[in-house]
Amino acid sequence: MSTVPDSQSADSPTGEQVDDPNRPPVEFGAVPSPDDQAHRRAVARHGELTKPAGSLGRMEELGVWIAARQGSCPPRRFARPRAVVFAGDHGVARNGVSAYPSEVTTQMVSNIRSGGAAINALAANAGAGVRVVDISVDGATEEAVSAHKIRRSSGSLDVEDALTEQEVRSAVLAGRALADEEIDAGADLLIAGEMGIGNTTPAAVLIAALTSSEPVAVVGRGTGIDDTAWIRKTAAVRDGLRRARRVSDDPLALLRTSAGADLAAMAGFLAQASVRGTPVILDGMVVGSAAMVAEELAPGAVRWWLAGHRSVEPAAALVLDHLDLRPVLDMDMRLGEGSGAMAALPVVNAAVRVLAEMSTFEQAGIRGPTGAEATGRTEVTSDAEG
Repeated sequence: MSTVPDSQSADSPTGEQVDDPNRPPVEFGAVPSPDDQAHRRAVARHGELTKPAGSLGRMEELGVWIAARQGSCPPRRFARPRAVVFAGDHGVARNGVSAYPSEVTTQMVSNIRSGGAAINALAANAGAGVRVVDISVDGATEEAVSAHKIRRSSGSLDVEDALTEQEVRSAVLAGRALADEEIDAGADLLIAGEMGIGNTTPAAVLIAALTSSEPVAVVGRGTGIDDTAWIRKTAAVRDGLRRARRVSDDPLALLRTSAGADLAAMAGFLAQASVRGTPVILDGMVVGSAAMVAEELAPGAVRWWLAGHRSVEPAAALVLDHLDLRPVLDMDMRLGEGSGAMAALPVVNAAVRVLAEMSTFEQAGIRGPTGAEATGRTEVTSDAEG
């Protein structure tokens, strides 16, 4: 991808769209199904481990989920979990929809690069790597993070398209390429994160368009905005939603109209990870909005995703309902960066180790439950029978 030095389109120096009849469509391969046999073996193995059946609750479900995605029981510990943080600015931020100015995006990219952000601390705790990529930051960033840059800031979605036709295709393909790069380098679990002032506004528009919700149902406090800023943000979502609903049945058109290059790249990343059969832990509202579009781009992609946490952003609950996902954590988080997903990774790792490293009753020489005991249907002998 070429780096565009200003907010104009990558199509032409004037920002006008260049029609190309030979332009290939943005298509994704078929999403593979998780391994049913590994799933069954994992369920059976949990019944053999030195614990009452079901006593570890959701942790047992997570271990089975991973086994089915790895096609292996017991599952393997993750060797190279990776977070990719997609950074981008949005023209709608000029409307005062955030508590922070847009230049914070550029500053936070440097902070992540130097290891000083929350995602870095949480990744160190979980034994994961972090990569930040500049997709549409409205400022100069290091060459190491800007190789996939599409443009500087996306358009203000309340009054114009966020991207051109060529830009949205380039952004989705950039995300697909990033997934391939990470997986080809050995990543066996991926987390998508985001960094961009104002990005909860386009995310709210996408979620509202895909769930037929009204602006007041999807607009939260984001970076901690006051009531006045919330009203401005709701108005921007309302205006963006009017335009988004006209194209809500076309995922590329929806991204072009109402998202931004960073969200479009995230959608491509999440779709391709599933096509490659690589499990993903989703973060909160912004990543969730991209995931909803990714499921449209690559039907069945959701089968490879875990929801890391339940964000306090109101639209996050709509995402979970829409994708039928149950979050690992519920800790009142709303930071972004992939922080909620990364906080969930140690729990997922624990679930893998339980299934892989616990002894069975036979191995430990411990009397296991009888069939009746295992199902809770033990019989009580009466005094008369005794």
